[in-house]
Amino acid sequence: MREQTANRVFDTANFIVLLVSTLVCLAPFLHIAAISLSSAGPILSGKVSLLPVDFNVEAYTKVFSDASMIRSLGFTVLLTGLFTLLCMLMTIALGYPLSKKNLRGRKGFMIVVVITMFFSGGIIPEYILIRNLNLLDSIWALVLPGLINPFYLIILITFFNNIPESLEESAEIDGSSHFRTLLGIMLPLSLPVITTLSLFYAVGRWNGFTDTLMYINSPELYPLQLKLYQLIQNNMITDLLQMEGAQMATVVPESLKAASVIFATVPILIVYPWLQRYFVSGVMLGAVKG
Repeated sequence: MREQTANRVFDTANFIVLLVSTLVCLAPFLHIAAISLSSAGPILSGKVSLLPVDFNVEAYTKVFSDASMIRSLGFTVLLTGLFTLLCMLMTIALGYPLSKKNLRGRKGFMIVVVITMFFSGGIIPEYILIRNLNLLDSIWALVLPGLINPFYLIILITFFNNIPESLEESAEIDGSSHFRTLLGIMLPLSLPVITTLSLFYAVGRWNGFTDTLMYINSPELYPLQLKLYQLIQNNMITDLLQMEGAQMATVVPESLKAASVIFATVPILIVYPWLQRYFVSGVMLGAVKG
């Protein structure tokens, strides 16, 4: 009885801590969402906290009616999809051979991979390289430099190493090639880690804007984050506020900025529920009978 009471108290305390932590994490997002849905008066007077005051969707109307925003959204989706696909192809292509303990030069390759986790050429050499490769102001300047993340590569190698070798040995006995074994056995069993790493790659690319700030000059190649950065820096606020005097009374720059933040954040948040079921690994259970 005493043990049950202690467990109940512990569970209650855990629930309270997690609830408070969740509210703390959600508070900034709710505040931005409330500002984006409030009228000018409450925003300017500082009355908006976590809930909208004097509900108004004019800011979203302006954001969705801005052709450059919609174009940036489409380009960001294309960029993120292309980047994630190529990153996973390259990571798998390098990770699978490096998971083989009998691969010649394996330790040397791993040392090179680990070194890149701690040292890089620096921003200026990277810019010079991109310029000399004639990749400036192109989508490939945002894709090629980050095709393989060393940390994600090590995670994938570790996962491959945890797959029982008896599965591959059985495939080899049946005459399967390494490529067929990778496609037919290793990748299906690695679906949780592949999905997780794909999401990490996608989120990193979706939220990235430093490289676009350095390499991209054409407005049609502006991703959402660079567009949002310029908006917050007030470089584009004049374009979004081309409206009548009556509309100006209901929309302020703070509301437009908040609506743009929500506009750029919600799409990537929608992806999480669809991929959440892959995060919990367990497909290996029962794969090999002991």
